[in-house]
Amino acid sequence: MKQIELGSSGLEVSRLGLGCMGMSAFYTGSGQDDAGALKTIHRAFDLGVNFFDTAEMYGPYTNEELLGRAVADRRDQVVIASKFGNIDHLNGSVRGLNGSPENLRLAVEGSLKRLGTDYIDLYYQHRMDPNTPIEDTVGEFSKLIEEGKIRAYGLSEAAPATIRRAHAVHPLAALQTEYSLWSRDPEAEILPTLRELNIGFVPYSPLGRGFLTGAIRSVEQLDESDFRRQNPRFTGDNLEANIRLVEQVDAVAAEAGASAAQVALAWLLAQGQDIAPIPGTKRISYLEDNLGADQLVLTADQLAKLNSLPAPAGERYTAEGMAGLNK
Repeated sequence: MKQIELGSSGLEVSRLGLGCMGMSAFYTGSGQDDAGALKTIHRAFDLGVNFFDTAEMYGPYTNEELLGRAVADRRDQVVIASKFGNIDHLNGSVRGLNGSPENLRLAVEGSLKRLGTDYIDLYYQHRMDPNTPIEDTVGEFSKLIEEGKIRAYGLSEAAPATIRRAHAVHPLAALQTEYSLWSRDPEAEILPTLRELNIGFVPYSPLGRGFLTGAIRSVEQLDESDFRRQNPRFTGDNLEANIRLVEQVDAVAAEAGASAAQVALAWLLAQGQDIAPIPGTKRISYLEDNLGADQLVLTADQLAKLNSLPAPAGERYTAEGMAGLNK
């Protein structure tokens, strides 16, 4: 699989990475088959994926431990990305935004231990802390880079102004945010800012949390604990409207002789050579299907059809989740 450099960080990653969150948290079946998850990570590596994404809050903590076990015998051949900032280690390790240097220091030490490594390739601030200036957080990131505990840092769900402020303190390797056929907000300001500053872009949920695969037609297919049951795009009238959107993706897929997931990912890859999406799955069959997007070239007409899709119905998070985004 082709590799790209994330900005000017020196990190060479496969065009398609693997998001590991759903193996341990938030989705139906998470945390129930670690053996299968390990096999999926190993299969991804065998197929040319070297970019694996986790976070301390996935579990919490168990996903980092899982990934650490999976890559222990090939550590120098993979790029590990993890995240901090959604757990407040200074106040009982509870869920809460804390981007302070002190919290960052505690978080990275914990991540290193769970991952079983002495360095993390890419360490993100998961969500921006309104009570800590980004300059303070990045100052600590730069110290960790100097100490060799992380190779590069990133931000997740950061606004253009925040990106610029962070980058002015220390070059930012990558920005992670949601981007897909049904979440195209980054095209307005985020992507132009990243390209101006030569910062890598790592889209998460590139398959719309599984919806763009066409497999989800009702929240009754999901476990009671699955956070998508409360997601506005998966509920009520929004669900029906979004199913009609996915049917249009299915039509392009039929024309292309590909799966809907492959079409959605191929569309994303066609948006630029500086984009490294991280579709997530815990199943080898879905992984292999997703990676087929690397070989799929959509025609100009197919891209035009996909570009003309209507916006999805509903916000991408609940009101509480949207309030936590940096805008």
